[in-house]
Amino acid sequence: MASQEIETLTSALSRLPGLGPRSARRAVLWLIKRRETSLVQLLDALAAVRGTLVECGTCGNVDTSDPCGICADPRRDSRALCVVEDVADLWALDRARLFAGRYHVLGGRLSALEGIRPEDLSIGPLIERVRAGGIDEVVLAMNATLEGQTTAHYIAERLEGLPVRITQLAHGLPVGGELDYLDEGTLAQALRARRPVG
Repeated sequence: MASQEIETLTSALSRLPGLGPRSARRAVLWLIKRRETSLVQLLDALAAVRGTLVECGTCGNVDTSDPCGICADPRRDSRALCVVEDVADLWALDRARLFAGRYHVLGGRLSALEGIRPEDLSIGPLIERVRAGGIDEVVLAMNATLEGQTTAHYIAERLEGLPVRITQLAHGLPVGGELDYLDEGTLAQALRARRPVG
């Protein structure tokens, strides 16, 4: 049996997304074997970030400064705004380096089953950002789920009448995807979004 401290560390790690009890145990053993290098680096990094993390008051990103690095970057196109459900979505899109504009994090998506209403999300501040002017395009980058699409539809309705172009991420066949491996929802969306050849 491991000591109570090691069990507590294993239990804490097992609550992280993607780590169950067995994976957490393996991670703890790996860290213990490398305690002079990797464990010390991990502890230092956690201690450093613990006291400096803040939520950006403009977009909702998590960073060590407010405004965050994205909102403060003058090279970003302030006329394009990409709306995402969560910070993880923002980070995934920004890591791809395909969108040069700014972001807005909703903090979730509408869900009748979970009782998440428009007031529970950062939709009001989004509408205010667009009303303030200077934004030409709002990209709705919601996940391709029923709740994500419901959220996108609701936001599009709220933005109706404002002088802004509303676009949405394309959905459908992934590059390299084979038809017989795709689910019906993906195939249906790909068929609905078909376009002329040539």
